[in-house]
Amino acid sequence: MRITIERSNLLKSLNHVHRVVERRNTIPILSNVLLRAEGESLDMKATDLDLEITEATPAQVEQPGATTVPAHLLYDIVRKLSDGSEVRLSTNAEGTAMTVASGRSKFSLQCLPQSDFPDLNAGTFTHKFTMKATDLKMLIDRTQFAISTEETRYYLNGIYIHTIESKGDLKLRAVATDGHRLARADLEAPSGSEGMPGIIIPRKTVGELQKLVDQPDATVTLEISDAKIRMSIGSIVMTSKLIDGTFPDYQRVIPANNEKELRIDCQSFAQAVDRVSTISSERGRAVKLALADGQLTLTVNNPDSGSATEELPVGYDNEPLEIGFNAKYLLDITAQLSGTEAVFMLADAGSPTLVRDLAGEDALYVLMPMRV
Repeated sequence: MRITIERSNLLKSLNHVHRVVERRNTIPILSNVLLRAEGESLDMKATDLDLEITEATPAQVEQPGATTVPAHLLYDIVRKLSDGSEVRLSTNAEGTAMTVASGRSKFSLQCLPQSDFPDLNAGTFTHKFTMKATDLKMLIDRTQFAISTEETRYYLNGIYIHTIESKGDLKLRAVATDGHRLARADLEAPSGSEGMPGIIIPRKTVGELQKLVDQPDATVTLEISDAKIRMSIGSIVMTSKLIDGTFPDYQRVIPANNEKELRIDCQSFAQAVDRVSTISSERGRAVKLALADGQLTLTVNNPDSGSATEELPVGYDNEPLEIGFNAKYLLDITAQLSGTEAVFMLADAGSPTLVRDLAGEDALYVLMPMRV
């Protein structure tokens, strides 16, 4: 194999694929990226056996061929080469080493044969549809923060995506919860998504996908089966296993009879929560909200360091109420709200609270209270 490629093109593609590769691997080939040169492009592929990313990038191919080299090492080398330079990649006759040359720099990397590189067998996909990258990004951004990191409840370690009938329209819905908070976001179901199985996209796949859907005018093609999902964005193809589990009936935890309405200015509220929580300890991140006659008093008590209070004018004309929340969870939710104003629908100090964004009906959040 012998090719010449622009450093910027090589770096951009390597940046997408190398992140899939785990830093510590017991199987040596999984530390490598597969490079295949043919026609006028260089195809790259990386996998951790659950998630696979491939990307093609233009290159001058003098001699076609394929090999695998350490992914993070190659990325670090290319990252440190000078801007605007060209990179020459060539393997020796035995295929045991690859030379990376640019300007006066020259590196030799050990190769492993491409025949050893695993392929994530995708099988057949039952559903296929296309949507705007910005729409998919919205679903991910609004829900990702609520994904559970508790490995024992593995079925919560991802975003649950499914179609649902809502107010006479078919919606594509994303839901994530960790048991303390729940995030739900909807958009109009794309053509072709009708009847798709409900799927749980793993946390790592969600994180990688979030980095790939940041191009504003891009479109994403999704192919779905019961066990796998494939997403194509331009020359990037990402295939992932899905979480094999049943997502809980989240509708049961969304309160329907919360009558006490609290209207807040998102920015003022978030800044006040951030300020008073400065004094909280890592263990006890509770902030108490005391509501009475258009006034909200936020209080944090930390036996080790002191206390903090702040008052805010709010829209509230129900009976007085005191309720506690995890300060970080409050900040996570307010960070997702796109409007200037939000509505909290409350019941009592021990019941879940519903949070809605006044800017749109497409997202809602549920937050469990804390004892304070």
